[in-house]
Amino acid sequence: MPEHNPILNWEIFPDFPAITADHVVPAIQEAVARSTADLEILEASRPATWHGLLVPLERLSDRVSRAWGLATHLHNVRNSPAMRQAYAEAQPLVVEFSSRLGQSRPVYEGLTALLQSPEYQTFSQALQRTITLLARDAALQGVGLEAEARERFNAISQELAELSTRFTNNVLDATQAYALVLTSPDDVAGLPVDSLSLAAGKARARGHEGATAEAGPWAVTLDLPSFLSFMQHASRRDLREEVYRAYITRASAGENDNLPLILRILALRREQAGMLGFGNFAAMSLARKMAPDTAGIEALLHTIRDAATDPGLGDLIELGDLARERGQHEEIQPWDVMFWTERLKEERFGLRDDLVRPYFPLPAVLTGLFERIGELFDVRIEAADGVPVWHPDATFYRVLDERGLEIAGLYLDPYARPEEKRGGAWMDELCGRSTVCAASGRDIRLPVAYVNCNQRPGLDGAPSLMSFQEVTTLFHEFGHALQHMLTTVRHGFVAGISNVEWDAVELASQFMENWCYHRPTLAGLARHYLTGEPMPEDMADKLLGARTFRAGSNALRQVSFALTDLALHTADPEGLDPLAVAQTIAQDILPLPPLPEDRFLCSFSHIFSGGYAAGYYSYKWAEVLSADAFGAFEEAGLDDPNARRALGRRFRDTVLALGGSRHPMDVFRLFRGREPDPQALLRQEGLLPGGRS
Repeated sequence: MPEHNPILNWEIFPDFPAITADHVVPAIQEAVARSTADLEILEASRPATWHGLLVPLERLSDRVSRAWGLATHLHNVRNSPAMRQAYAEAQPLVVEFSSRLGQSRPVYEGLTALLQSPEYQTFSQALQRTITLLARDAALQGVGLEAEARERFNAISQELAELSTRFTNNVLDATQAYALVLTSPDDVAGLPVDSLSLAAGKARARGHEGATAEAGPWAVTLDLPSFLSFMQHASRRDLREEVYRAYITRASAGENDNLPLILRILALRREQAGMLGFGNFAAMSLARKMAPDTAGIEALLHTIRDAATDPGLGDLIELGDLARERGQHEEIQPWDVMFWTERLKEERFGLRDDLVRPYFPLPAVLTGLFERIGELFDVRIEAADGVPVWHPDATFYRVLDERGLEIAGLYLDPYARPEEKRGGAWMDELCGRSTVCAASGRDIRLPVAYVNCNQRPGLDGAPSLMSFQEVTTLFHEFGHALQHMLTTVRHGFVAGISNVEWDAVELASQFMENWCYHRPTLAGLARHYLTGEPMPEDMADKLLGARTFRAGSNALRQVSFALTDLALHTADPEGLDPLAVAQTIAQDILPLPPLPEDRFLCSFSHIFSGGYAAGYYSYKWAEVLSADAFGAFEEAGLDDPNARRALGRRFRDTVLALGGSRHPMDVFRLFRGREPDPQALLRQEGLLPGGRS
């Protein structure tokens, strides 16, 4: 390995500009080799104390996860053919090490000995949960399997990791491959100025150097900002149909076809679950979740479905009525929904996207977000110079507590770069809070988070002007980051977001979204980028009133996805037609069924290359938690600053501070004083009888 490999040789911050694809494989090889050697020493010594076992275990685990996390981050934000190749070459090393570590009999025996020892009851709750979760995860990684079965189990893990990466790359390639280049003003009729600027920028990026917003040419692509902009505003129904059909069939044909990968992934997951004694993969997945079983999940989803069905049907009828009034004689089709939804929103609320965006320049939104975080949680977030970043778009921030002491760090990368950056928005970690992994001379390693979004960059000298959805997305991802950064746990295995059950991990993020609908917070965010004037009150009223707009349709869409996910992961993969399963569920639930040729599963990265396999329900599950948590603020008085601060502090000291150190139901009870109430979500979304606005 080169002596100065920047993926490995850093203490506080990596030197991102110095990292190339050539560093990835040598870094992972070295990290795995060193940690494997440490593991062998640990296995030979068979320590019987928590300090003798867990301290070296955390260090050797962290060495690999820190290097691999850095490589994964760059694979996501600075993708290239060379980075892809290096990532694919290094990934099997990490999977093999993970299996080797998870299946270590001496380590597992040490953990079970600690669980059964008299000293266990004297350990802190964080330490007890660390031991319990590590023992559970070892069992789920096949530690109890015999040699031949363990070899097969590990081979499946390797193949699943490779398939996941291929799935992601296929979606990215299919998204990049498509562009509809338009040259006639008639083709872009209806697009507002900012959408035309975006489309001209896409055209320039594809070789049309002289493209302008006024004269074109204009390019429409399948990355989300471009796709949504066109589908919401383009008057040309035939062109909307063309773009829509391209979007729903991404990664479903040719060399980018993900359907064979889906079939293989489902079969391998089922096989692996069976090896551990589970009836299906969903049961295996739920062993690591907050929800007790699929019956409880389906009961919640059907409760939401029952409440949302009539409102959802009403939503579709409204769109059809409006379309007919405006001269569309054909029945509403899927490529009409976003267009007429935007027109209905304009008619009902006057909220044209191009009128709203100027009031949400990114700098003002960040200022308002940081002020709300400061008031609620008594911390300060400040931009810091001199910390290396991977792209000029990215910025580093320091997080300071009420004493002015630095407690965490944060990288923000807000803009879409479809040529190299994966779509969507996500939070991840550079490193977590830990005592034993602290740098030399330091008592504690501070947590550092990444927040990545895909909003449109600033155009023609203006700052990035955000849609309200992009604002709520930013708040959402900061919620994840806050849970990572404000943890007080010192054991790395359960600090921050580590080992928070997957269906509870959205609590903090969705909780933060609620503040976008709090009038004083909104007033602090919304400032016109040219004049600095606050958003007019009537516009703010309409924005807040639009919260429950099409809540029924939105809820049914999420329920359909969640039930599809569960169905695919409980069914026998033998002879399974995943597309037919998705179609059947959608036709049963959605007021407007998908097209027969819809292949959304082929780009459903959440469950085939993300962490949501048999867990997509987590969004609705956690929405119950977040709605009920925010309900505590509503009950105490949202406009009472003392009540906000007191409850904010309690939220910080429970949900944000305790991380994975306690079961999420215990954490929720500590904050709310009781178990969560599903009615809170239906009330918030206006789906209770008489509660819809």
